[in-house]
Amino acid sequence: MKLIELAKELNVSAEAIKQFIQDFDLELGVCISTNFEVKEDFEKFARENIDFLRLYETDLDKTKTLEQIAETIKQPKDKVEKAIKETNPNIFDNGFFKSSISSYGIDNKLGGNYEFVYSYFGHKISLKQRDFIGYRDLFFYISGILEPFLNPQQIKDWGINKPAGIILYGPPGSGKIFWANKIAEIIGYQFKEVKKHYLGTSFINGNKTDFNDFLLTMMKEDKVLLFLDDFDDIMLERKAETDVASCNLETQEIILHYISRFEQEDLLMVGSANSVSEIDEEVLAPGRFDVMVPVFPPNASERSEIILFAMTRGLENDSLLYKILKNNKADKIPFWHGVSSQMKAFSNTMLIDFTQSLKKRIKNVYQRTRNENLKIDQTLLNGALRDAAGKLTEEYLDQVARFLGDVIINNFDQFQYRVQSLKTELDAYKVVEEPRRAIGFHHNGEEEENESKN
Repeated sequence: MKLIELAKELNVSAEAIKQFIQDFDLELGVCISTNFEVKEDFEKFARENIDFLRLYETDLDKTKTLEQIAETIKQPKDKVEKAIKETNPNIFDNGFFKSSISSYGIDNKLGGNYEFVYSYFGHKISLKQRDFIGYRDLFFYISGILEPFLNPQQIKDWGINKPAGIILYGPPGSGKIFWANKIAEIIGYQFKEVKKHYLGTSFINGNKTDFNDFLLTMMKEDKVLLFLDDFDDIMLERKAETDVASCNLETQEIILHYISRFEQEDLLMVGSANSVSEIDEEVLAPGRFDVMVPVFPPNASERSEIILFAMTRGLENDSLLYKILKNNKADKIPFWHGVSSQMKAFSNTMLIDFTQSLKKRIKNVYQRTRNENLKIDQTLLNGALRDAAGKLTEEYLDQVARFLGDVIINNFDQFQYRVQSLKTELDAYKVVEEPRRAIGFHHNGEEEENESKN
C-alpha cells in the first residue's frame, strides 16, 4: 500500500504522517520504502493508533502559544521554550509559533513517554543495510516535488504538472549525484548521465553526432532522467563581462528549445550546480528549471552515522577491523560524536577521506603490534582528521557560504534549521582579528622602551 493511499483511508494527511516520522526520529527504512510503499510495522501502528495520528495532525495545523504547547504536553514552559529554539527558532511577531511545530514532537524531545510508538518498530535496520542515512527532511521535500510523478491525480485535480527540470545545488562533495539517482529511483526512471563529450560534436563509428541528436534520442526512450553536471557553468547568465563558451551557449539553446516537450516525452533533466546565483534567468523561468533543491553538507549527527557506515561497510563480523572497532565500542554511533563535532561543514567526501585514512592508520598499528585490542586513540583520530581536512580550503568554505546565501533566497522556509546550524558551523572558521591597542595607551614601560628606541 502506498503512503498516500493509507493517508486517504485513515483520513490523515500524508504531510502530517511525513512530519510525524521526522518528529519521532523514525528510520525511513522501517516506515516506508523509497517508492513510498508503507512497511508492515508502520501500517499496523497507523491503523491501531489512528486517534493519536489525528490528534497529532490537528495540533500540527494550529498556530499556538508557548503556554498552550506547555499545557498540551504537561511540560514546564522554560523547557518547552528551549526545545523549540533548538529545533525551530522561527516565531510569529504576535507570539504564536508556526503551525509546522508539533507539541507532541517537542514532548518527545523532552523525554515524554511514547513507548507506544517505538514498540511497533522492533526490527531496526542496521546502518549497513540502510538505503541512506539521515536527510529525512530533504527526502520528504523531494518527494513533495515529485508528487505529480507518483500521483497522477495531482495533475487532474489541481493542475500541478510534472517538473521538466530540477536543479540540485550544493557545495562540492555534498552528494548531488546520489540524490539525482535517488530521484530516478523514486519515480522509476532510467538514470543517464550527460557525458561532457555529448555536449559538442563528435564522431561515433564514423558518423557525425551532436548534443541535439543525443537529446532527441533520449526523448524517444521510455522514462529517462538525464543528469547534467556543472549545470551552473553550462547555464551561465550571458553578460558582457562573462565569457560563456560557445559549446555551452549551444547546449543552453538546445535544452531551452526542447524543454517544453520533456513532460510529454517522460524525460526529466536534473542539473547539478555549486551555486544557482549566476544561472541565466531564462533557464530558471516557470516550466523550465524552476525547481531548486539544496543539498547540504551533513549535520553533526549525520556525520557520526556516515562515519560509522563507512567504517563498517562490507565488513564481516569476524574481520579484523570489525573486531577492533567492537573492542573500542566504535561499532556504535556515540563513539564518533567527539570527532564528528570537530568536522564542522565537512562534506560527505571529506568524511569518506577520514574513514579511509583512519582504516589505514589502524591497519599500520595492527601490523606493528599484532594486537586486536589496540586502542583507537586521539592520536589516530587526529591524524585521520588532518588528512580529511586537506580539502577544507578557503575556496571550499567560500562555496559553502555562497550556498547558504542561495538557500536563504530560494529555500529558507523549508530548511531553516539546517541553514542556522550550517551558518553556526561556518562561523567557527572565521578569523577573529587581534584587537588593536588603543592609541595613546602603553603598558609595562612600553612608552619608555619606544622612546629609548627613538
